[in-house]
Amino acid sequence: MQTQQKYINLTHTIKLPMVGFGTYLIQDEDAPALVDQAIRAGYRHVDTAEAYGNENGVGLGIKTALAELGISREELVVTTKLWPGNEAWGLPAKTYESTIESLQASLAKLQLDYVDLYLIHAPFPQTQRLEQWKALVELQRQGQVRAIGVSNFNEGHIEEIKAAGLPLPDANQIELHPWSQKPDLVSYLTRNNISIIAYSSLVPLSSWRAVEGQASAKTDQMRADGADADAPFKVMAKKYGVSEAQILLRWGIQKGYAVLPKSANAARIRRNIDLFGFEIDDEDMAAIAKMDRGEGVAWHTGDPTKAT
Repeated sequence: MQTQQKYINLTHTIKLPMVGFGTYLIQDEDAPALVDQAIRAGYRHVDTAEAYGNENGVGLGIKTALAELGISREELVVTTKLWPGNEAWGLPAKTYESTIESLQASLAKLQLDYVDLYLIHAPFPQTQRLEQWKALVELQRQGQVRAIGVSNFNEGHIEEIKAAGLPLPDANQIELHPWSQKPDLVSYLTRNNISIIAYSSLVPLSSWRAVEGQASAKTDQMRADGADADAPFKVMAKKYGVSEAQILLRWGIQKGYAVLPKSANAARIRRNIDLFGFEIDDEDMAAIAKMDRGEGVAWHTGDPTKAT
């Protein structure tokens, strides 16, 4: 297989690579080398967040790769996310003004003049949610961000934006994989022309967040299902001559989602972007469609029709 890339239209002028490099749980000191490796491997979308605590390292990795590979800034899509605060955790909700300030701080850490996609990381129950969104709209108007979106938002949260007469998000980044397919939310986002970015694509693997300090919300049964020698993704991987991770990522691609694989292993970084030399057949896609277990394990936004 040859490493290729496909794109989805994030806006009329921005094409988002369908395979991006995720950096959640990558330490700031490790990020420069790993982001540099990813860009060298062909990734042209790098995803980070204020809450990840690694924007400095991600920025250094981007700077190194662009300089050494002769890649222009315009060839790379960079996403970061606003941490909105959470009053329930004793963290003040970001206001319109502090949202603007957060983007300035992220740009300084990343050593960039703009980011391509700026997301509100979560729809915590707070009075400032619309004010934060208004700030993102203004940042886009100023050209400091090229596209704006949300993460972990459900239908009700987006309807709140619509009811306020504000522009809808360009994208929603949500947990999506065969065990959490969210058909109603996916249908809603598609109807509203909101691009879908999937995270935690590899949840069904028994090794997902198995390293100490990377706790997951998977049950023991889920881990056992992923480790089973006859697990369906192991069988499919053998059938197509690829890894289980490639099967799970390819499923997302075929559903039309952008995906964000993360790895600290050079071989896996290369393999996880190598998704366009095979296709999961209709029979296997139909089998995967029956594996949905409902809500995800990484995040829960509650009733999909209500903003809370």
